[in-house]
Amino acid sequence: MILSYHPLFVADENRLCAGRHPDGADRDAMRRAAAVILPQGAYRSLYEMARENCPHVFPGMDRRFSHPGKTGQARLFAEAAVPHPPTWIYSDCGQLDADRPPHPFPFVLKLDWGGEGRNVFLIDAPSAWTSALDLLRACESTGQFGFVVQERVPAAGRALRVAVIGARAAAYWRVRPDAGFTANLAQGATIDRLSDPHLMTAGIDAAMAFCRRENIDLAGLDFLFNADHENPEPLFLEINWVFGRRGLGGSEGFYRLLIPEIHRWLAQRNLVVESALHPRPGFGL
Repeated sequence: MILSYHPLFVADENRLCAGRHPDGADRDAMRRAAAVILPQGAYRSLYEMARENCPHVFPGMDRRFSHPGKTGQARLFAEAAVPHPPTWIYSDCGQLDADRPPHPFPFVLKLDWGGEGRNVFLIDAPSAWTSALDLLRACESTGQFGFVVQERVPAAGRALRVAVIGARAAAYWRVRPDAGFTANLAQGATIDRLSDPHLMTAGIDAAMAFCRRENIDLAGLDFLFNADHENPEPLFLEINWVFGRRGLGGSEGFYRLLIPEIHRWLAQRNLVVESALHPRPGFGL
């Protein structure tokens, strides 16, 4: 029996856990199941219950919860020994030297939380560092701790997004028209699927190898390439566990990739959903 918590993946038994934590009925259903399919943004409690009570769970989210936030991702990249910008991890402002910034200007400051370029700052002058310190202290006063300092990589205003979906990957550049600091679609970047295909291939290969090692089935990985180098290697920048779909053709394009990959993942384990697939009307899967 295949159990699905994903509203667009119809299995032999379907349950929803939106807005609540799992209970005993969920645990019993998981113990009956040969595999559990979860939504991309599943709560930690739901994922851990599934992992504890069923032999097969999609997607694999172990690293999402063992290495949370920007600080966790920085530790993961270091532990996995993958190329990434030089990064220093801080649990709070108390680890800083109050008399000088932690790195020569310019450098990048990232708070432990936030997406789409939020809470990421270019620190290029003493005044910027003073403002950043004020922000860090204000955050800590409300119980929000943790940040990283990262060496700035000259990337010509672009970053590569590799969306890993099961055994497939889709890649595209996010490009700032003004070659500015952050290359996020939410902040005005555009999509480029054609430039430098050899670098795109290198990013895809790096992402897929990393995800296979770390049991990651569904994530958007961001890479930088040093524009000052003739043959730059892909530098791991961030992991986005719940990522935007605009570069994949919207929700319809995303589900056209995801649903077959879930079936592929099941088939690799000699499992199959006997129920017919009935996607939500309007997606035309």
